[in-house]
Amino acid sequence: MEEAEMTIPHLFMCPISLELIKDPVTLCTGQTYDRSSIEKWLAAGNLTCPVTMQKLQDPSMVPNHTLRHLIDQWLQMGTQFDPVLCTIDCLASLKKNLESDEATLEYKCQTLQKIQALTEESQSGNSCLLQLGFLPLLLELLFGKTESKLSQECVKFAEQALSWVLRLMSPGEYEYLNMLNEESKLESFQVLFDQGTGKIKRSLCQVIEAISSSMETRELCAKLGKNRKLLKGLILLVHPTYEASDSGIKAISALCCLESNRQNLVQEGVISRLLTYIFDSERHERNLAPKALSTIELLLELESAKAALINNPNGIKALIKMVFRFSEHEGSESAVQSLTIICTDSLQARDEAIGAGVLTQLLLLLQSQCSARTKAKARMLLKLLRSRWD
Repeated sequence: MEEAEMTIPHLFMCPISLELIKDPVTLCTGQTYDRSSIEKWLAAGNLTCPVTMQKLQDPSMVPNHTLRHLIDQWLQMGTQFDPVLCTIDCLASLKKNLESDEATLEYKCQTLQKIQALTEESQSGNSCLLQLGFLPLLLELLFGKTESKLSQECVKFAEQALSWVLRLMSPGEYEYLNMLNEESKLESFQVLFDQGTGKIKRSLCQVIEAISSSMETRELCAKLGKNRKLLKGLILLVHPTYEASDSGIKAISALCCLESNRQNLVQEGVISRLLTYIFDSERHERNLAPKALSTIELLLELESAKAALINNPNGIKALIKMVFRFSEHEGSESAVQSLTIICTDSLQARDEAIGAGVLTQLLLLLQSQCSARTKAKARMLLKLLRSRWD
């Protein structure tokens, strides 16, 4: 159907030109415009969002691929696209409930539940939510205001809102997380992490993983790594009996993408916590001991991490436990590599490893079905340890 023969849906119309959006881009306020129109607006010296009139803290534009896809669908399907437009209209109305300063947190929780029911019935539910700017709105509602003490209503809303953030977030949307570069918003993040439930902590750990995985949020990743209070909180999560321990390990591992973060984590005692987790892991069926071990292997590039491991009473023993396990070989390579790193520069570590039974573990590993690369590393470690008697 020709574009001229159809009435352009309001949500597909650029708020500036009032014409069909050809190249949709979204500002930090969550509002979407046609690229050419918003570029002219900004070039004219305007520093605000045309719709909300908010000052633009970040003038960059993010391509809105979701809206482009919806517009293409509308152009192809014509009136058959009406059910989708109906869903969009309903969601737009519910969005206003979330934006209202007069609405209580309980009412906003009910609104999120209505959105859940509505999008479950629509295949394009998430796409519509992204197009309408729900992600930056939810982030603003979560971190826009700082409360020293979380109320029960605030905790309930945070749990639901974070679930939606994680559901809507994809690599193309990570740039919105840069809002946390603002001190007040990062402070709100910290309050939620400190006082939130296990579910909130797990969700925030996933947000940290997302931040650490993107080049667009690398500055924010470094900022998180300098937040000693946050690092201590993450490290305290690492315990086999804690429900959020797996999420904590994943977040710590993700933050290790930057050397500066690795140094700060070691200073805050992450090596000891990870070793304790590994040492006690066999008592618990589900655990991330291999992930914790691979994180230690990465941290051992630092001399301070080596010293922390050697000085830990269970450090060498924890690594040896992971060299060979009857049920699985996941983690064996990291264990062997970590022992090699430690034993290369320390005769004390070699003696302790031999005394703790590493030779038997290595021989069992060589007779197992582990990978050829793991066996090669095991032979190298055996050769290193054998030099103790030469």
